[in-house]
Amino acid sequence: MELKNIYIESTVKTPQIDLNHLTGELILSGRSIPENAADLYDQVLKWVNQYAKDPRHTTNLRLNLEYFNTASSIWLAKIVKVLCAIKEPEATLIIHLYFNIEEFDSMEVEDLKDALSPIIDMVGTPTVSLGIKIYGTDENGEILKESMVLI
Repeated sequence: MELKNIYIESTVKTPQIDLNHLTGELILSGRSIPENAADLYDQVLKWVNQYAKDPRHTTNLRLNLEYFNTASSIWLAKIVKVLCAIKEPEATLIIHLYFNIEEFDSMEVEDLKDALSPIIDMVGTPTVSLGIKIYGTDENGEILKESMVLI
């Protein structure tokens, strides 16, 4: 059975979700403060579990979320955990994180690693090559700076 792409338009409380099996681009952008996170993210997690069985060589998880609540962060961690456990020996996962340029400029690499440590701890030792790319954006979402952190 071929995995169908998922596209969900954003709302005031939910992000735009664009999951593309053919390109390996998994994009969540906007705000994630849904009334019921399970209603939104359960189908995403099921899709990611199917995708992990036949992934692209490189998977790009783009988390361009201006704000997300605790319930959303739990689901995002589950998604990251599945992607980090992809069994393909040559698979690469790049997690793209977007921040306001002022936050980006004040970040040290160690601060970023500390901020990501709960997710990395939950993941354990990834079976894929894992990189995290961070972007500093302006108020229009334009990328002004970028940096790569290898885990």
